[in-house]
Amino acid sequence: MTQMTLPADTKLWILTTHAKGHEIQAQGLAQCLGLEPQIKRIALPAPWRWLAPWGPAPKRDDLQAPWPDMIIATGRQAIPHARMIKKRSGGKTFVVILQNPRVPTKWFDFFWAPVHDRLEGRNVHSTLTAPSLVTPEKLSAAAQKWGPTMANLPTPRVAVLIGGANKLYDFTPDTAAALGDQLAFLARTSGAGLMITTSRRTGEAQTAALKQAFADTNAYFWDGTGDNPYLGMLGLADAILVTGESTNMVGEATTTGKPVHVIELTPRKKGGTTKFRRFLDALYAKGVARPFQGQLEQWSYEPLAPTQEIAEHIVTAFHTRHTL
Repeated sequence: MTQMTLPADTKLWILTTHAKGHEIQAQGLAQCLGLEPQIKRIALPAPWRWLAPWGPAPKRDDLQAPWPDMIIATGRQAIPHARMIKKRSGGKTFVVILQNPRVPTKWFDFFWAPVHDRLEGRNVHSTLTAPSLVTPEKLSAAAQKWGPTMANLPTPRVAVLIGGANKLYDFTPDTAAALGDQLAFLARTSGAGLMITTSRRTGEAQTAALKQAFADTNAYFWDGTGDNPYLGMLGLADAILVTGESTNMVGEATTTGKPVHVIELTPRKKGGTTKFRRFLDALYAKGVARPFQGQLEQWSYEPLAPTQEIAEHIVTAFHTRHTL
């Protein structure tokens, strides 16, 4: 962190719109700032949600004075309440906006958006990847916890992080089966030990196809029961394979400093993934990730630390605002 810190009694609210990935980004910043936030989840009813982010905010009993010292808001439906609090606090509440809600940057104190969003403004700070809850300390602790579980796997150990379909990318059972066969072949020919985890978006048929492909390999496949070994896999891995439809998942992999191979999924429609294309190409140009070509590659890079970088800029902006 920067030499400047926030007062220990700083009151922080997180306004989020039930999007888990966005909420994790806000929580990661709160953690890095050393603050324990109150999380306020926003789901605007009609007609307010139709008017967001420009429209008014409906009354909520849990969004009343005394106002917090700081808000971290993410998602367009959170913007009306962030505007309301900024106004009713007399401008005293410092408002941080994550992502690009497509409103004037003069409305709030600080904006963060990923570089591929191309948001510009004097109070905007951008990074290649998003803030997260992943820290070197957590990775080290998780590696110690999960080390005995993975001890029988051969090296190099490879974390395989499988996401799934979303509104931009397909991930069919046939795609999953083909990917599973490709990775099983990699394990047999390279001698690598695979540590595989799927996500909520992977799908039952896709997960079954992947499990079948790895049946005859020396691999660990998390079945979704018990503690999630995700951080342990990142901490123990010598290399990482990750599907490329999730900026959060790819970004978290790049905090490790380990080779990150991106498994690019098939776009649902031509031209529908322009921002994702910019995101991945920027990581490739930076040298922190490479597209997966069926083989493991070795290279080194300085781990990305967007959470700390953004937190430092927030602290600086907060103190600057309070000394004006």
